[in-house]
Amino acid sequence: MDRRPALLALALATCLLPSLAPAATPYRSAQQILETAPDRDWRTPDPANLLYMDLPAGRVIIELAPQFAPRHVANIQTFAHEHFWDGTSIYRSQDNFVVQFGDADADDAAKARPMGSAQKKLPAEFERATAGLKVSPLPDRDGWASRTGFVDGFPVGQDMKDGRTWLAHCYGALGAGRNNEEDSSVGAELYVVTGQSPRQLDRNITVVGRVLKGMELLSALPRGPAPMGFYADPKQRTPITAIRRASDVPAAERTPIQVLRTDSKTFADTVEARRNRVDDFYKRPAGHIDLCNIPVPVR
Repeated sequence: MDRRPALLALALATCLLPSLAPAATPYRSAQQILETAPDRDWRTPDPANLLYMDLPAGRVIIELAPQFAPRHVANIQTFAHEHFWDGTSIYRSQDNFVVQFGDADADDAAKARPMGSAQKKLPAEFERATAGLKVSPLPDRDGWASRTGFVDGFPVGQDMKDGRTWLAHCYGALGAGRNNEEDSSVGAELYVVTGQSPRQLDRNITVVGRVLKGMELLSALPRGPAPMGFYADPKQRTPITAIRRASDVPAAERTPIQVLRTDSKTFADTVEARRNRVDDFYKRPAGHIDLCNIPVPVR
């Protein structure tokens, strides 16, 4: 008996059935994902770990990282509480690198500002043990670390063999300037990365935090002369009205701010949306992202 008509009828009937394959999930941009993020995926930083740097052009908000550099952070909190930086300046702006601020006369014993009750000597805090940290890892390879990821909003590198983790020198990172000796920083002279991420500095300088808001006030400053960007004319320096702990500022004068939790599904989804952008503009999704190309959203 010829079975071909029956098989043909079955094939035609199958074609008329609705597809059982799952529909492709429509692409959502990182911004679209953020717009629907639940409140539980946002955190409010501890005011004791926030610095307000008030400049003539506005306020820069910095979050400190005591879980990585506890001794330096404690000293920085002391400096801020005792108004060490009030009336100092940003005295260096090196193109594609950093801006640096503090006491421009620190090397002159006759002019240097007193350090008050802050510690005069600190150990280097370049890295710490990974144990006890909740790391949200990235899937992509990195040239500077065996694994990268985020801890409480801070980008980190990790040595998986040695069990060590450190804060990465990404755009907006706040570091403690030092001399050649590794234990020569106390947190009085600080810098912020304003150029392409100088990851070669990782594990060589104590990183103490990162800028949450106001980077445009730092990255747009006029560049100082080569090779280091220190302003030759003191009149070119940007005056610092004050640097205060948010906890020392009356609640009514604080700037409300929240940071997206980097251990949340919302953050993971925004990272993936950036790794594989398939909107109308992108023709070839990268399928890869660099640690320092992932902004941690604030609101």
